[in-house]
Amino acid sequence: MKQNFENYTTEDFSVWETLFNRQVKNLKDKSCKEYLSCLDQLSGVLKETSIPKFEELNNALEQKTGWTIEVVPGLIPVEDFFKLLSQKKFCSSTWLRSMVQLDYLEEPDMFHDIFGHIPLFMNKEYGDFAQKMGELGVRFKDSEQVLLELQRLYWFTIEFGLLKGGVPKIYGAGIISSFGETNFIYEKGAEILPFNLAEIIKTDFCNSQIQTKYFLLSSFEELYSSIFKYEKQLEELASC
Repeated sequence: MKQNFENYTTEDFSVWETLFNRQVKNLKDKSCKEYLSCLDQLSGVLKETSIPKFEELNNALEQKTGWTIEVVPGLIPVEDFFKLLSQKKFCSSTWLRSMVQLDYLEEPDMFHDIFGHIPLFMNKEYGDFAQKMGELGVRFKDSEQVLLELQRLYWFTIEFGLLKGGVPKIYGAGIISSFGETNFIYEKGAEILPFNLAEIIKTDFCNSQIQTKYFLLSSFEELYSSIFKYEKQLEELASC
């Protein structure tokens, strides 16, 4: 599949500009500095004035990190998703929500995938964490339990993770791309717990509503080391 840029409508461009400008302003004092730095590094190909062209974004991303965007029709089987991650490919839809859907979607669209996820793949530790997670997903593809635990780890880190920084700072794409969820964390008193690998892989999540529980990282070094800690646990269990 590929992005058919010529098919985007005037409304699509307006939606992208509205979402981009609103979230950039909203995230200034809420997002982690790593995300904002990565977004700035991609400013030539990821900006409010135009829907990004994946070819241009891929060129910038791959040159710096080796990551690329893999166009998908929507949600794909978890085994396929982890396989792509292991190859340093991140999935993205090419469709965009409408003006009446600015604040809520049941399924991730291009704004979530690109604005929310892609910038942080410019960060080596974050990208290496994601790739290693994909490798474990491929390695243990026949274990339903491991795949479930990996999905939970992905959910509470890459999708809905927070990072220490005075007040909690956002790095999870599900928050970064959501105006409502961004504000919920700071205005509604969400439950924020210390990062705990053992607890995370046992914690269920719901993908159809705003989250009520988040885990707070001390640093991306902790994120990166956690996946190797998890791998060691799996190997120890396998050897028993």
